[in-house]
Amino acid sequence: MSEARSLLTRMRRPLAAVALGGMLAVSLQGCFAVFAGGALATTFAATDRRTLGAQTEDKSIVVKGENRIPGVVAAGSHVNVTAFNRRVLLSGEVPDEASKAAAEREVKGIENVDTVYNELEIAPSSSFSSRSSDALTTSKVLASLVDDKTLYSSAFKVTTERGIVYMMGRVTQREGQLGAKIASGVSGVQKVVTLYEYISEEELKDYQRKPASENKSTS
Repeated sequence: MSEARSLLTRMRRPLAAVALGGMLAVSLQGCFAVFAGGALATTFAATDRRTLGAQTEDKSIVVKGENRIPGVVAAGSHVNVTAFNRRVLLSGEVPDEASKAAAEREVKGIENVDTVYNELEIAPSSSFSSRSSDALTTSKVLASLVDDKTLYSSAFKVTTERGIVYMMGRVTQREGQLGAKIASGVSGVQKVVTLYEYISEEELKDYQRKPASENKSTS
């Protein structure tokens, strides 16, 4: 664990992209990653741009969503819940429109949820091999983001479903566009969908000037 955290503190240095990305995805899974039904959604907590309060709420939203959704969707559904700064992404597959709507309705009723992006597909549940491939794609995208010296990879949260990469995070327009461009060039990526919360360049500079303890207040 300490070795993994040490790597994170140097996240802006160039890395051997794919190999180290896979290592990070595996070694950090028990600390900061959520692996739900094959969708690997990872964010580095060390320099997270969310407040500690938002991070805690996001974890609670995911747990509640994963517990409640199976009770309102049809059998054979595969639904992943990803939360970033109180914004929730639903991805995966459900057998009918009723299940898709029910999953969204259930998550909207969870406390502290601001927005729900319903990206559920009406399709058979994905296979284990497909989910494993998606997890590998996510690790490669994250490694490529880490390898770029101009980006803070911790500002992004990445989830992959059926080769479609979903990118969340608190980023500037410049960071968001560059992140999407990098992701689109990774092998195995079929499409990139951006669900960013944008901040201005001035907000970014202000964030960088503040002490870490102030940026991570519980408000």
